[in-house]
Amino acid sequence: MPVPLWPIGPERGLPLAGMAGLRFERAIDADGRDVAAETLDPTLRERLCAPRPQLCGLALDQPRLMGILNVTPDSFSDGGDHATRAAAVTRARGLVAEGAEILDIGGESTRPGAETVPVAEEIARVVPVVAELRAAGITTPISVDTRNAATARTALAEGANMINDVSALGHDPDMAGVVAGADVPLCLMHAQGMPQEMQRAPRYDDVVAEVHDALAARIEAACAAGISRDRLLVDPGIGFGKDLQHNLTLLRALPVYHAFGLPLLMGVSRKRFIGTVSGAEAPKDRMPGSVAVALLAAQQGAHVLRVHDVKETRQALRLHRAVMGTDA
Repeated sequence: MPVPLWPIGPERGLPLAGMAGLRFERAIDADGRDVAAETLDPTLRERLCAPRPQLCGLALDQPRLMGILNVTPDSFSDGGDHATRAAAVTRARGLVAEGAEILDIGGESTRPGAETVPVAEEIARVVPVVAELRAAGITTPISVDTRNAATARTALAEGANMINDVSALGHDPDMAGVVAGADVPLCLMHAQGMPQEMQRAPRYDDVVAEVHDALAARIEAACAAGISRDRLLVDPGIGFGKDLQHNLTLLRALPVYHAFGLPLLMGVSRKRFIGTVSGAEAPKDRMPGSVAVALLAAQQGAHVLRVHDVKETRQALRLHRAVMGTDA
């Protein structure tokens, strides 16, 4: 797939993925040739350039911050920190105050080696938090990080706005129908294998192409199930069935995934590869590396950044946009 390449300044070339100030002049075509962006196939060029639809009322002309709220006892970075309803609601308020534009609430850890959580338990963790936030008048869009249709259905009924499915509709056959019926945004994430075994020697011949093709198949399946294409986002799934080199290769090639013409969501915050590269063993010590990777993703046109450290990422993005001249 073609890979947009960066110009010297923000005024040259074609717009990239509808992001303010981001443009590209050249691309690598399907035959591996370096070509002028204007010479790409018109349909492909339109997908690479076009503004993306709003997400939960948010214009996607700049990176939007999705604050992570894990209401679990065993998530890799903050497991147990917000496992009670009171702690979760307090944390949600804090994330909004720090600048989170979407809250992503999850009740099942999908860290490497995590065990499956009964659906009833996941619902009991997530749905009361959604309900309490809405009852408290918090209007920030809420995404629910779940693979389970029953959890999605119940959370949407309580005021959630979006579903973030790390299985890309591959876990629960009823999920597509729930999303289609509710007509809400859905993030399709790539993962190789299930959480219990996904990090046991993952293998790819060409990780960029294989992740692309897998996501293309899931997009097709979602549309065939009645989900509108303009409700979809894609996430290449950094750390989900990928080793260090797979993750780094995907991060270098993020513009490939703009060829879908869909918003790109990136979730890299505090992940193990950041600790491997930086020497930060504890997940909570990986904030600086997480911010660095978030800035890289933003420079490559990522529309949504899923992060633990909202305040720090927001500050870094503001400085980055100011220096690069890409303010919306």
